[in-house]
Amino acid sequence: MTFNQEIMMQIILALGGLGLFLYGMKLMGEGLELAAGSNLRTLLEKLTTNRFLGALVGIIVTAIIQSSTAVSVMCVGFVNASIMNISQAMGVIMGATIGTTVTSVLLSIQIADYAPLAIFIGAFMVVLSKKNNTKYIGQIIAGFGILFFGMTTMSGNLKPLASSEAFSHIITSVSNPIVGIIFGIVFAAIIQSSSAAVGVLQALGAAGALMLPNAVYMVYGIHIGACVTAVISSLGATKAAKRTAISYVVFTSLGAILFALLSMFTPFNSFIESLTGIVAFQISLAHIISSIVATLVMLPLEGVIVKLACIVIPGEDENAKEASRLKYVDERMLKTPPFAVSQITKEIERMGMLARKNFTKSMQAFINQDEKLISEVEENEEVIDYLNMAITNYLVKINGLNLEDGDRVKIGSYYHVVSDMERIGDHAENICELAQNIIRKGETFSDTALEEANKMQDLVDSILDRSLEMFKAQYFDSKAADMVSSIEQEIDDKTAEYKENHIERLSTGKCNATVGTLFMELLTNLERIADHSINIAFSTLTKNNKKSSGVTAAVN
Repeated sequence: MTFNQEIMMQIILALGGLGLFLYGMKLMGEGLELAAGSNLRTLLEKLTTNRFLGALVGIIVTAIIQSSTAVSVMCVGFVNASIMNISQAMGVIMGATIGTTVTSVLLSIQIADYAPLAIFIGAFMVVLSKKNNTKYIGQIIAGFGILFFGMTTMSGNLKPLASSEAFSHIITSVSNPIVGIIFGIVFAAIIQSSSAAVGVLQALGAAGALMLPNAVYMVYGIHIGACVTAVISSLGATKAAKRTAISYVVFTSLGAILFALLSMFTPFNSFIESLTGIVAFQISLAHIISSIVATLVMLPLEGVIVKLACIVIPGEDENAKEASRLKYVDERMLKTPPFAVSQITKEIERMGMLARKNFTKSMQAFINQDEKLISEVEENEEVIDYLNMAITNYLVKINGLNLEDGDRVKIGSYYHVVSDMERIGDHAENICELAQNIIRKGETFSDTALEEANKMQDLVDSILDRSLEMFKAQYFDSKAADMVSSIEQEIDDKTAEYKENHIERLSTGKCNATVGTLFMELLTNLERIADHSINIAFSTLTKNNKKSSGVTAAVN
């Protein structure tokens, strides 16, 4: 093999190592995310307006999924969906910059010799295990091994660069703070991962091709480059989401400028070099210290940063009050399945509450003959129909992702829940049509009929509220289920009783025969709403719960 061929082969192997490194990081991050599943959702659910708690959440979540880019994009999506405000999102994003340093610490530890064993164990678990959760753990182990194997391959084949005059010239130019920062920004933007970008620098350091003074400015640039994906994801989003992305850029840019000045005019680099002689670990320390200090300095100034972003992106959101749209989810969240499942649950809750409001308005329109309420129900029904279609399409997309077993079952039940909620909205619309007929005919019901209608409404109100509460809790409570079943049975009994009563009133002339059919149709619609309500209540029932609870759902 000639010298040129040997150089070309080393370049190919280095690129292959880089590919394995990036794939291993992605595999490990996805496995961690899937294994953590509901725990990630719980962290976000407990998020408060406290910026310091938000930063802690950002650290933990990013350490779990190994991607500050994914967390920042998620936060932009949450602000766009009005789940978070900008201050909450910035607390999480600032914490994420610390959480992302975990990868660099792992890469600086000399455990590459065990990488092939980790790949074998992980692959063995993925291929042979039938349980998804075990497969996810195997994916984490395999991804961990592939990451280190790629790192070793990459650094081993980059060693000739250490003696290359051309490469030395490039590294010398990068030691210029401005050039180094620009290079870091572009590099991180291209591979869309600050962890991976710093990892490549560590590989160059391990190969002896890069020293700390030449690497620090690239590290600072990488911090800024990590914002690019979040900025891109904010395009076409609300102004609040755009302001979040701009705030992220301002935060990382100020941090980069601060540490560039420290590296230029203080013995910061010498201090890190005095801590360890391993270049890869020196780069990791620079990454960690700059991330932690920048966050601690900027976190109290978060309000100022947000105000600056509001100046850059002025005005109110044009679509903030738009009804026919998904409020809690968007395409960005599909990159993080556990969050997508959590947020589509909120979207379904929203649809359920809208159907609940429509039922109340339709009954008020029927009893009080209020045409204004009828128009409000019609407007809301358009939103319900939109949500039915949009949520179902989103569920299809989620179902194509890697999900933990519990989420897979949950998504399967959601298709039916959405359909039941849509049907409740349809029945509310039917009741409004009955009200319109009464108004057009200029007729009224007897006091007894109206009293029965009010009693039926109270029962349906009760079963609707209890069913929606059970869905929101996402937990099957056998006592609550017994109560719902009892109410549903009472509605069935009352429907039969009131129909017989109404027929008797018609036969004795106590009720107008012209509107007699309308009252019977009202009772039928109310009974159907109760049927769909109990379906929603029992959607949280798992096979194990069913065996242990002794409750049988009387669903239609």
